[in-house]
Amino acid sequence: MNARSADTLLEVKDLNVHFPRPKSGWFQPAEVVRAVDGVSFRIKRGTTMALVGESGSGKTTTALAVMRLTPFTSGQIQLGDTNLGALEGEALREARRRFQFIFQDPFSSLNPRERVGAAVRAPLDLMNVGTPEQRTARVAELFKAVGLRPEQQQLFPHQFSGGQRQRINIARALATNPELVVCDEPVSALDIAIRAQILNLLVRLQRELGLTYLFISHDMAVVEHICDEIAVMYLGQIIERAPRKEFFVNPLHPYSVALMSAVPTVTGGRSRATHRIKLSGDPPSPINPPPGCRFSSRCPVAEPACSTQVPPMRKIAPNHWVQCRRVDVIDGRIHTPLKLPGL
Repeated sequence: MNARSADTLLEVKDLNVHFPRPKSGWFQPAEVVRAVDGVSFRIKRGTTMALVGESGSGKTTTALAVMRLTPFTSGQIQLGDTNLGALEGEALREARRRFQFIFQDPFSSLNPRERVGAAVRAPLDLMNVGTPEQRTARVAELFKAVGLRPEQQQLFPHQFSGGQRQRINIARALATNPELVVCDEPVSALDIAIRAQILNLLVRLQRELGLTYLFISHDMAVVEHICDEIAVMYLGQIIERAPRKEFFVNPLHPYSVALMSAVPTVTGGRSRATHRIKLSGDPPSPINPPPGCRFSSRCPVAEPACSTQVPPMRKIAPNHWVQCRRVDVIDGRIHTPLKLPGL
């Protein structure tokens, strides 16, 4: 990665989150879960980057580490000119107004005994933002911004639908005027008809407020709707990173191709579904990752060398990086070992 440019808001370098496990016996070595293992990425101001991958790939753990909600083992987390990884105590609490989190479950993320207006106001009170009168005005403004009526502040969470609760969570996340908002599967618990409304709301708020999103998802259709850049995670590592349009037209890593083969399209959804690339087996254990490419044991096009040599992350095209030894550029053309069905 080159020197950080002025338009970069978030930069993560070689992030590791390793969780030690208790010994299973007196003479057994201590085990370590490598949940996130050497992740690096950047997000430009006012854009959205998605971390995608199947369950257990390390997406949410990466997001929690960036938010300083779970300890990280090593690496650097830079928000603008602030080294978030070095902040502790009061300095970290003060910095939190600059980055906020939208949780996955709109039902459990609100206190059922607290009126929703108080929930949205809580960050302002905790961080002592403005005067009491300004906080009251800010909460009413936020309710309007997310499509709710200011008088609904006096209601309790059970009086709202799932989509309305997620609007309340979005309002709470925006209360302190953050620069970065981390969205952890914010629509996965909602009905399909409501998902589009919430995604459109997030897009509008980003445009109006200049927000930057780190978007966690396993739903590629959602990602295509909202994101500017895609980073694919597998077993704690980023294995491909590309602009959205380029990624959806031409995913390069075999794992990315397998993910995309499950996404129906308007023109050829049925034919692609019938030729879906199904991966055999489960991901290896993050306690003892295999040598070489971590996807090699499930990869349909793996060669013997894939399981012994760790592939470097290589730049294949402008802003398109991939960690696969079988992807190459020959005579100016990108050659991949696996292609999407129908292409």
